[in-house]
Amino acid sequence: MKKIIVIRHCSATGQKRDAELTTDGKDQANTLATFLLENHLQIDHIISSPFVRAIDSIRPYALQANLSIQEDERLTERILSNVPMDDWMQKLESTFTNIDIAFSGGESTKQATDRAISLIQDVLQLNHTTTLLVTHGNLLTLILKHFDHTIGFNEWRTLTDPDIYEITIDEQCIIKRLWEASSK
Repeated sequence: MKKIIVIRHCSATGQKRDAELTTDGKDQANTLATFLLENHLQIDHIISSPFVRAIDSIRPYALQANLSIQEDERLTERILSNVPMDDWMQKLESTFTNIDIAFSGGESTKQATDRAISLIQDVLQLNHTTTLLVTHGNLLTLILKHFDHTIGFNEWRTLTDPDIYEITIDEQCIIKRLWEASSK
C-alpha cells in the first residue's frame, strides 16, 4: 500500500511562477506544518511544483520534519491559455467534460493529467510509503479526477488555500480530504 498526500499551495500574491505567499499564506504554511506534524502522516518524501508559492507553502513543514524538497516541473499549474479570456471560468468548466480541448497556448485536461500521472507512476516505483506532492488547484483536481472520475469542476471550485487530500493506492484507490478549512 502506498499513500500520496496532495497539497494545494497556500494563498499567494498572484499566478506567476515567482508569485510569493501573502501574509495570510505564510501563516497558512505554518498552520499546514503543524497540521502535518500533529497528524503523524509518516511522510518520507516531498515533491513540489517549482513555483515559489508551492515551495514556500511546504518549507516550514520540510524544515521541521527534516525532509528535503524535490522540485518537479510536472507539478506546475496547468496553463488554460496564454492569452486573457473574459470567459475563462466557463472555458475551464468545459475542459472537465471535453478533456481534449486546448485553448491558445494552453494544455488540454488530458495533457495536464498525463503530465501529473507520469510523476505519480514514477513515485509509485520508489521505496517511499508516503509521498507528499505540492501543486496547484487545477492540477490537484485533475489528479483526483484520475482516481475518481466523478470529481470535476465543482470540486475544483470548493478547494481552499491550502487544501490536502490523501490518496491511498492499494487494490483500490481511496481519496480522503484531510483539510477542513473551516476549522483552521
